[in-house]
Amino acid sequence: MELLHGSIRDYAWGSRSALAELQGRPAPTDGPEAELWLGAHPGSPAMVDRDGERVSLTDLLVAEPDHWLGEEVVGRFGTRLPFLLKVLAADAPLSLQAHPDAEQARAGYAAEQADAERAGDGQAGDGWVDRVAGRARGPRNYVDPYHKPELLVALTPFDALCGFRDPQVSATALAGFGVPELSPVVAALRAGPAGLREAVRALLSWPDADRAGLVEAVRTADAAGPDAELARDLAARYPADPGVLVALLLHHVRLTPGEAIWMPAGNLHAYLSGTGVEIMAASDNVLRGGLTPKHVDVDELLRVLRFEVLDDPVLVARPVTPGVVCWPVPVDDFALHGVTVDAVGPEVRLALPGPRVVFCHHGKVGVDDGAGAVMLGPGQAAVGTAAGAALVLSGTGSAFVATCGS
Repeated sequence: MELLHGSIRDYAWGSRSALAELQGRPAPTDGPEAELWLGAHPGSPAMVDRDGERVSLTDLLVAEPDHWLGEEVVGRFGTRLPFLLKVLAADAPLSLQAHPDAEQARAGYAAEQADAERAGDGQAGDGWVDRVAGRARGPRNYVDPYHKPELLVALTPFDALCGFRDPQVSATALAGFGVPELSPVVAALRAGPAGLREAVRALLSWPDADRAGLVEAVRTADAAGPDAELARDLAARYPADPGVLVALLLHHVRLTPGEAIWMPAGNLHAYLSGTGVEIMAASDNVLRGGLTPKHVDVDELLRVLRFEVLDDPVLVARPVTPGVVCWPVPVDDFALHGVTVDAVGPEVRLALPGPRVVFCHHGKVGVDDGAGAVMLGPGQAAVGTAAGAALVLSGTGSAFVATCGS
């Protein structure tokens, strides 16, 4: 194992204190710090020390894929790390979004690439083209051919929106605002899950000129309760965004530390506030659904979304061995384990395949894979190759171990 130096992303919704305090740096910071990336994503790879300099993990994987990833992982995913581990610190809501499944991602990426090439635009950067006129008309939906399922484990109390709730409950919430213009949406929701698509389409296709009035009517309505509070908060931030109403169709989840939410393909979700460890398939494919000034492709979002009720979005940790838990998910791109070492259980041994990334949450945790040992403090990380032996974690503290799934 060797130290892995993560990359901090400064998205506007990020906290000015959470990551700095976790890593023992002065807070508040000059600007927002939204995510700490601990992986080989080409957009912001983590770094490893080599001969007095720092080299990107991406470059190391390209130079020695079999050593770092192992033949089995290369055979399944090619010469790339198939997962990205993050620490996410939200001080304001992120956009409503969903992600395609693997087949949708491959087809969507291929189609947009073909459009760009026909327009003579090569890779087309972040742009995509009108398939009829061949004119650039906004951001691409598919920037790579991969799916992007996500798992987030709360480190602090964490608020999120995740998956459609019972449409009857959502209908009652919207009707409670007493806004006549919402009657067709309420009627669609009263039809049950079969009406979800129409309800979402109606809200996201609301005439531009009428959006601010609709959101203001909801914000100022004489309504009480958690849904009304959420609507008022979102409306204050996004005063002309119908995503404020779409948000009320979803479960509002309040996680306690150690609880998780799982976001498979087609799951509409948004993070609202809190700090958590997130692991995902390494992809940038996002279909947005509101709470953002960015492009919302309504038709493509509706094609990708799964209009089904999610009974319980919260995923509880499953014990594995003393001091070890996991959050099982049905994909093979990644797996996440939580480890606690203390005086009662001062050492934990984990036989996990492939490349490993270890993030220390608190305390002091030693990590040894037989090829090298490092001692991690809060907010630090380490990486090991597929050639390493079983991991041995020791000390007093807690850590997360990210690997490929099986």
